[in-house]
Amino acid sequence: MRIAIIGLGGVGGYLAASFAKSGLDVTGFARGEHLEAIKKSVITIKEDEKEWNTSLHVKNLDEAEGYFDVVMFCVKSYDLLSSCKALQNHINANSILISFSNGVNNGDMLRKSCDSRVLDACIYILSHIESPGVIRKKGKVFAALFGDDDIQAVQTVAELFEKAKLRYKTPDNIKEALYKKYIFIAAFATLTSYYDVSIGEIYEKHYDEAKKLLSEIAEFAKETQDIDIFDEVQKSLDTAKKVPYDSSTSMSLDFKNGKKTELANLSGYVQKPFMQNLYNELKKRG
Repeated sequence: MRIAIIGLGGVGGYLAASFAKSGLDVTGFARGEHLEAIKKSVITIKEDEKEWNTSLHVKNLDEAEGYFDVVMFCVKSYDLLSSCKALQNHINANSILISFSNGVNNGDMLRKSCDSRVLDACIYILSHIESPGVIRKKGKVFAALFGDDDIQAVQTVAELFEKAKLRYKTPDNIKEALYKKYIFIAAFATLTSYYDVSIGEIYEKHYDEAKKLLSEIAEFAKETQDIDIFDEVQKSLDTAKKVPYDSSTSMSLDFKNGKKTELANLSGYVQKPFMQNLYNELKKRG
């Protein structure tokens, strides 16, 4: 069973290291200083109470060889299709593809671009690249969620997570699970980027706007997918109140640092008036 993990940032780096440590045949794909650091030494994982490392087979994406049975995309959503295209000669109809990128339509995008078996998925983890070759994971939060009608493919991936002793779930309604994560990320990524403030300040000073935006996302899910996540509106507000006041979002930081953002997937996807107004304004800044 050959596994490819595309992107070795906070998510992909942690997964690849965990799989490699458990003896699975995994190849990680990265670039730049991060790639070179892992090539020369090991990949290091820093968790709250412990630090560990493991050797990891790593390459540039254009150096891929052979066929992969399972491919996990852990790149930003805007790099998903180009990463998949770069791997076209190394997957086939039996390959299982999963995207842990932000958003609710990544699985659909992959299905349109290849003939492989695709699972919908999302992941809960707080992690980032601390320095080249080093991944910092914060707190106990970890859960990979994935699913599809292809039960055999789901079981194959579940076995990988079991072997790596990583928590996972296979919800009956994976689309609903995706939207339950998406509603918080999309709303607060959009508002923290628009106002250039923390999640805590959005909750404190822009509560009504946050509630309005969350409600629009819930309405969009119901209208387009017949998915009821209206309970998540208040839950998301409660979560925003609980996180550290100065917590930011990756999209807000990307705007601040002049980097490419996931604006299209996190804000542009929701076709509702308030969200579209914010999206159009943010597009001008990008």
